[in-house]
Amino acid sequence: MTRVLLLATTTGYQTRTFGEAAERLGVELVFATDRCHLIDDPWRDAAIPIRFYDETASVEAILSAARERPIDGIVAVGDRPTVIAARVANALGLPWHTADGAAIARNKLRTRERLRDAGLPVPWFQPFDLGPNVTASVTDVTTSVPFPCVLKPVALSGSRGVMRADDRASLAAAVERLRALMRSPDIRAERNDAHDDALVEGFIPGREYAIEAVLHHGAMHPLAIFAKPDPLDGPFFEETIYVTPPELTRDAETAIVDAVARAAAAIGLYHGPIHAECRINDSGVFVLEVAARPIGGLCARALRFENTPDPFLSLEEIQLRHALGETPEAWQREACAAGVMMIPIPRRGVFKRVDGVDAASEVAHVDEVVITAKTDQLLVPLPEGASYLGFIFARADSARGVESALRDAHARLHFTIDAEFAVRASV
Repeated sequence: MTRVLLLATTTGYQTRTFGEAAERLGVELVFATDRCHLIDDPWRDAAIPIRFYDETASVEAILSAARERPIDGIVAVGDRPTVIAARVANALGLPWHTADGAAIARNKLRTRERLRDAGLPVPWFQPFDLGPNVTASVTDVTTSVPFPCVLKPVALSGSRGVMRADDRASLAAAVERLRALMRSPDIRAERNDAHDDALVEGFIPGREYAIEAVLHHGAMHPLAIFAKPDPLDGPFFEETIYVTPPELTRDAETAIVDAVARAAAAIGLYHGPIHAECRINDSGVFVLEVAARPIGGLCARALRFENTPDPFLSLEEIQLRHALGETPEAWQREACAAGVMMIPIPRRGVFKRVDGVDAASEVAHVDEVVITAKTDQLLVPLPEGASYLGFIFARADSARGVESALRDAHARLHFTIDAEFAVRASV
């Protein structure tokens, strides 16, 4: 049986989905996850315990295990394990992204520098320190940059910590808010020195799009372009709706694909999945990032690919097939429009329940409503938060039909969220 190494967090949404895809394909998954090595297989998945912050030891642990269970392909989920995946692939002689490219892709400052040096459109940008000398750094930044601008950590994903500032006072407040976030226990536990760095850059007006693609020995094969119909103009940048195909001209689609391909090459990405974000305005296509991984969360359920004689392939199935050497030329997304809503968190508090799921599921063109929040979970919205309440999926004849279905379904959901102090009072 062929084996694919899957590097992921123990709590990621996609781990189970990849397991189901592997079972359908008759592929054995070898998990490498950030679980505690002192506990004997708590997840019952025979995973190789690794630590994302200790890349050398993690690579050695995987290579040691691979001597007994040879690896035929590699997939990484999320940004943090991508460099480990690249180093393992290089040691095993498997095609994948370069380790340097994977490292650049998960660092916003290094990405900006590579895109600028390659002649791609970038906003003005300026790094600064969030460490002990933060006061001097903030003073330097707030007295020198034009507005509006965007403040962001260099090594977080999903718009976490990203804030717009329109004047010096709001920028100084955003810096203090970001500094507090970067000192939170979950972020410090990552032991990532890049979390002491931040970036301030020019705000890029325009519409935003996401691109899902596969690089095959350096050649880019787009799988889907998602429109983001909600304006992302700040003060925070919470993503909600993705819809594909976008209502774009063929020339505009070609420009997006070309810009992302050039950006991926400039970063040093070569073989495997990529997920990119960009903005389009009258000045051209501004690539915001190109991640060396597939789309996150449960969003991949919005994508299905035609496959005769089987009805459809999931994104996870084609990722596994590509990892095992299949070429992507024949993969075509289904003919209909599709989309997903990442249900936003309206306010901070303790999640108690949701009403209206059945009503939302009955909306025409809605495929599925998945609530991922757990009872008594503390909900934290952006810019501090890193999760959603759940996901809504829809398919229709047009992108507008998908968007309408998603909004209608969301309007039928009613969330009960208690104030945070109520939990403390009951302890």
